Amino acid sequence: MKTHEEVWNNCLKVIKDNVSLIAFKTWFEPISASKIDGSTLTIQVPSQFFYEYLEEQFLDILRKTLRKELGPDAKLEYNVVMENNIFGGAKPYTVKMPATGKSDIKNKSVSISAENVRESSIKNPFIIPGIRQLDIDPQLNSEYTFDNFVEGECNRLARSAGFAVAKNPGGTAFNPLMIFGGSGLGKTHLAHAIGISVKELFPEKIVLYVTAERFKTQYTEAVRNNSYNDFIHFYQMIDVLLIDDVHEFEGKEKTQDVFFHLFNHLHQNNKQLILTSDKAPIDLQGLEQRLLSRFKWGLTADLQVPDFETRISILNKKLYKDGIEMPSEVVEYIASHITNNVRELEGALISLLAQATLNKKEITIDLARQMIDKFVKNTKREISIDYIQKIVCDYFNMPIESIRSKTRKREIVQARQIAMYFAKGMTKSSLATIGSVIGGKDHATVLHACKTVNNLIETDKRFRVFIEEIDKKLKM
Repeated sequence: MKTHEEVWNNCLKVIKDNVSLIAFKTWFEPISASKIDGSTLTIQVPSQFFYEYLEEQFLDILRKTLRKELGPDAKLEYNVVMENNIFGGAKPYTVKMPATGKSDIKNKSVSISAENVRESSIKNPFIIPGIRQLDIDPQLNSEYTFDNFVEGECNRLARSAGFAVAKNPGGTAFNPLMIFGGSGLGKTHLAHAIGISVKELFPEKIVLYVTAERFKTQYTEAVRNNSYNDFIHFYQMIDVLLIDDVHEFEGKEKTQDVFFHLFNHLHQNNKQLILTSDKAPIDLQGLEQRLLSRFKWGLTADLQVPDFETRISILNKKLYKDGIEMPSEVVEYIASHITNNVRELEGALISLLAQATLNKKEITIDLARQMIDKFVKNTKREISIDYIQKIVCDYFNMPIESIRSKTRKREIVQARQIAMYFAKGMTKSSLATIGSVIGGKDHATVLHACKTVNNLIETDKRFRVFIEEIDKKLKM
């Protein structure tokens, strides 16, 4: 008499020769046989969706292989784990499926016919029809490759770690790989480069790039449409998940909770996570400690402002790619005057080329000087909430920790309200994010602070002077 493992292993040998390698790894390797009773084999599957998909796509091959092993009266039972909530509270139940394909599900005395079950399929939040894994668009920008990423002292650690991850996703100590740095320093470029390299080296792997903002929106819509199980199952299928701008999760407790459990699931299954942020984990405000601790499990690598030599290399690479020649003194002039980030550096170069082309002028150091002066003057410097807090605290001669604390001292409360006022007017951050960063407050507190500051500006001349002087310092 064959054991349940022997029966199922014999079935797998036949199935492996009759389905694609990706389908076998995805839908059959996770299955284990749990028992055999006469001509009835019971197999364990990880979710109801798993069961539904097997019955919809692979019923014929299951029926044939099982009858070959156990005879014409062979029957198959699924031992399914049904989720009571998004991740936790799992409760096992059994689905009995005769080899003919006619099945019934009994759970809490509720029967669901196979026809109804087959109407349910996982919804791809990226609006791609079907659920075949190869249909999932990785959402990668083909221009953002390792070849186009100029290496320098400012980014060597991050680039080297990203390259190592791309060659062995989920198999290095760099999981998660968290890349942080200011705006325009190449975080998104490097994340895309890792994803593109993985797809080239491992075409069968499912790679997905998504911004934290889009992840939040998808989750909100899934809850609203009563389809969050589809949302979760979709993300559980990903082999390499790239989340850009995770600082956008600040103050979003429910989104953080969902991502926390998704992170655990992927990490435990040796899936690779790459995260980017505008600041180091230790500086992120409004994120749960349990999530921050997981961000530190792998490697945290920063991207710094490129030095002069690296800026020269970036400009020369851009010019070479576009087939354009430019005097070296002009390149050096641009590199010495645009120092904040790569995005502004490339923007200045494009502006100079456009100016020369449209006006039919030769690219000279004089033209570069005119254009750069105008470019620097018109480029709006991005201001962070942290920078606003620093300027406000410096102005009132108080430590920055004071306005982040819970103290209710009048002068500190006022400084905190002023910081919230400027953060609302000078950043794109949500009220909830501003509140969570400045003292761990909610959005209602931020609204009240802004209203209070506006009232004082109108009624208190001395206070109005404070605001005007701080405003000048922030715009310097």
